[in-house]
Amino acid sequence: MARLLTIGVPKETKPMEARVALVPHAVAELVSQGFTVWVEHSAGELSGYPDAQYLAAGARIASSANELFAQGQLIVKVKEPVAGDLALLQAHHLLFCFLHLAPNPALSQRLCDIGLTAVAFESVQLGQRLPLLAPMSEIAGRVAVQAGVHYLHRSMGGKGVLLGGVAGAAPGKVVVVGAGVAGQNAARAAAATGAQVVAFDRNGDALRAIEAIAPNITGMYSYQEAIAQAMVDADLVVGAVLVPGARAPHVVSREMVRAMPDGGLIVDISIDQGGCVETIRATDYRDPVYTEEGVLHMGVTNMPGAVPRTASEALSGAILSYVQRLGIGQLREYPPLSDGINVSVGKIVLPALLE
Repeated sequence: MARLLTIGVPKETKPMEARVALVPHAVAELVSQGFTVWVEHSAGELSGYPDAQYLAAGARIASSANELFAQGQLIVKVKEPVAGDLALLQAHHLLFCFLHLAPNPALSQRLCDIGLTAVAFESVQLGQRLPLLAPMSEIAGRVAVQAGVHYLHRSMGGKGVLLGGVAGAAPGKVVVVGAGVAGQNAARAAAATGAQVVAFDRNGDALRAIEAIAPNITGMYSYQEAIAQAMVDADLVVGAVLVPGARAPHVVSREMVRAMPDGGLIVDISIDQGGCVETIRATDYRDPVYTEEGVLHMGVTNMPGAVPRTASEALSGAILSYVQRLGIGQLREYPPLSDGINVSVGKIVLPALLE
């Protein structure tokens, strides 16, 4: 029988990132199957999981990141490694997390220099589905609209619109660019407020699916002129364009943004892959919004991090079976995982990144 890999769950160090990759229930399952699981001290605290719950689940608690990375062979985390993580990762580690390398060549090169192997959550594909990205896309779509409701308040710099309107006042208008999982959830959340929603996509089936969510959602093909016209009177624009593994194309141009009303808001969920809006740049929850061309922009790269309890539960459940497979040495034998390898022993292998 193959030797089981020791699993390490570090504390996230990206600014304002409170999620944890594995919750105590998932750790308990792994331990029951013979795995040794190390969890860094207080890794789950901000998600509502104190060390005591991990100990009760059978985990070992590492007192520091140094100890965690020294003990773990399979490193399971949420977000891409940042400076502190990169200093501790070594060639023998198998890294499993969100990576989003397409817009980040510096990180790609650093992982290659370390010489490790890294599998990205967002590159694991099962049929036409992205099962590890999907739960975070669901959350990001809903959070994008919640943020829109908040930042459209005049006190936040917005144009002072209540998305759902009231008797005697028209509802707001929401434009969703991309009708995948994130776009569908954004449209659902926006429609639930009572807003008028226009969703764009190139896929007719996706448009039919998004229109079926609610009667106040209209699906339209992603012609540039059609998007431009819809944005002229939009209160909230949600960017949700995804090209698996690759950098997101700029579907929304600066000219389209300039034509929007002052005080409108753009939330670009695809910022992790570079963003689909020409005027977007990455932000975090310490300073999430900036203004360009008179329009508020939100480009938070870890949008589900705002709801870490919900997000950690959803992510942990989605990745558990894949962690089990990696832990017993099935990286190369199971196509969804082998095809999800971004870096293999220090070399970029994902076709979308090579292109």
